[in-house]
Order: sequence, then structure tokens, then C-alpha cells
Amino acid sequence: MVLGICPTVDFAFKKTFGDQANSVALISLLNAILELAQPITSVVIENPFNYQDFDNDKLSILDVKATDTQGTIFHIEMQVSATPAMAQRLAFYACELYAGQLSDGKPYTRLCPVYSICLLNDTLWRTDPTSHHRFRLADTQTGRILEPSLEIHLLELPKYTVQESDLGEATQVARWVYWLCHAQEYEAARLRTLLPQEGFQQATQAIETIALKTEDKTMYDTRIKAERDRQASLEWAMKTGIEKGIEKGREEGREKGLQAGSFIGRILLCQKLLGRPETPSAELQIRSLQDLQELASQLEADLRNR
Repeated sequence: MVLGICPTVDFAFKKTFGDQANSVALISLLNAILELAQPITSVVIENPFNYQDFDNDKLSILDVKATDTQGTIFHIEMQVSATPAMAQRLAFYACELYAGQLSDGKPYTRLCPVYSICLLNDTLWRTDPTSHHRFRLADTQTGRILEPSLEIHLLELPKYTVQESDLGEATQVARWVYWLCHAQEYEAARLRTLLPQEGFQQATQAIETIALKTEDKTMYDTRIKAERDRQASLEWAMKTGIEKGIEKGREEGREKGLQAGSFIGRILLCQKLLGRPETPSAELQIRSLQDLQELASQLEADLRNR
């Protein structure tokens, strides 16, 4: 029987990588992503898995925070979809982790490096084929890195194209992305054969336990339901908003006729929902009907794919 447990669901992700008993899996994932000169050998999870984090249907972004013996901070989170201001949020949270190390009177020399990782099961920059983005504090002229300080990683999972037949030659990070995105499709024995390394073995055991343990499976199903309800609410809001936007566009685009006004309304509403700057109505009104239609269709496609 296939496992049927998707590791990107918040409950499964936190149970797998937020349990100290599964530290080998977490270390393997961190080493694959960060590729540090000195690999991580041990970590202590600072916010371990707790059933109370999942005791209602409210969806939240659950993360894993760990430290090594030198005090280096590792933060990793799973996000299902891109959100407005995601780039700013990633920078803010990484800076908060860095600055939060010091209490009153402590010297700056006590600051340890912070590595913040976001696994995004969506695409943030659709025209950029890069799947793994690495950000550091760097001199734009010389390229000199200000370290040890902050490092932010964003992995856009849909941009990875590794297939089962590629796993033998794939990078370790590509293997982990494959496991995260496809583990639910396999029987546990087959998955163990495909990915025999200890970290994958431990992670596979974690989701197999969820599938077999009544309490865990019930909680997992509850989280799936909550996500579906959230998606349905977003779709309803989008439908209602588009209808209202069309009406608004009809008013603003009356000089070009109702058809142009409809396109303008759809464009403005989609830009608002996507968190993008709204194109001035005056600029839209001078564009051709074909341009307006193409822009509206592209924005609606972006909104559906979030």
C-alpha cells in the first residue's frame, strides 16, 4: 500500500524534521541545501514537534529551529504557496533571528551565524528558471561576503525536474526535493530502495508511522481538510472579487466600452490579490483590447497557480 502521506503538509513536515529522534533526517536535509565547508554533524531542535500545535483547524506556518554545538542557528520552514511580500518576510525573520541572540549588555562577538531556509511548494519568480536561491550580505562591487552573519535560502520546489530514473545521478538536494514532493506516491519498501541513505530512511520511517498510527493519521487528515477549506475560500474570494473588479473596471473604462472596462477590472483585481503594483487606469485605457485581454489572462493564470 502506498504511504499516502505528503511530507509538505505541515503536520507531516514538522513530525518528520521537528522531532529530535529524527535529527539524522534534518541534518541530511540541511547539509544538502547549505553545502557548508564543514558539514553539520549534530543539532539540537529548539522548537520540537508538539501535538498541541495542531489541535485546531487553523492553518499556520510551522517551522523548525535548531542549533549546533557552536551555536549556529538553522531555521527551516515549509510554505505551500507564495504570498505577497514573501521576500521582505524572509529577510525580516532572518534578521530577527540574528539580532535576537543578544540580550542587554552582551557583546556583538557573541553573535552566531544564522541560516534561514524556506521550502516553497510554489514559484515566486516565474520568469526565472533558478530553483535554489541563495542570499548573503555582500559588497556589490567586490563580492566580499560579510560573514559570519546571515544566509537565506529559498527553494522553489516546482522548478526541480528530477525524475525517479534520475535519482542515482541527482544531487542530494534534488533527491530531497523528490522525496518531499513524491514520497506519498510510494510504498515504504520501494522508497527505501530508491533512497537508501540513512537520512531518507529515517524520514520515510517518520511518514510511515503517520500512515499507520491512528492518532497521527487523524491529525494529518484534519490538516488536509483545513488546507482544502482554505483553498476553497480563496477561490470563492477570487471569483467574487473578479466580479466586483469587472464592475469597477466598467466604470473606469467606459470610454473604451464595456469590453475594455471588463478587462481593466480583471487586471486591477488580480494585481491587488497578487500583491503587485496596480497599473494606473489611465495607462490601461490607452492599450489595445488584445493587450488588455492577454494581460488579464496572464494575471488570472498566475493567481490560479499560486
